[in-house]
Amino acid sequence: MNRDEARRILELELTAYRAESYEELVRRLSAESLHYERPGPGGASYQVEIQFMWDGAPGGDVLVLGSIDDGGWRAFVPLTLSFIKAADGSFAGE
Repeated sequence: MNRDEARRILELELTAYRAESYEELVRRLSAESLHYERPGPGGASYQVEIQFMWDGAPGGDVLVLGSIDDGGWRAFVPLTLSFIKAADGSFAGE
């Protein structure tokens, strides 16, 4: 897996969710995680998973966790990126 390529793809995917409001992310908590494929510029196909969960107690901050792999051995240890959005729209830890 091309780590730099995979990281760029996952960062791009998470950018869309970072733009969502806290309320929109909370609505996603009841749904299952998202699973889809994205082609890389180098020709590889990547599997992306996006999960939405509370970061601690329900009603608090929302954790959005993205993972990506190429279906090979990296599927056991995917590259992950995440962010945490607070109710006031700020990003925890940033």
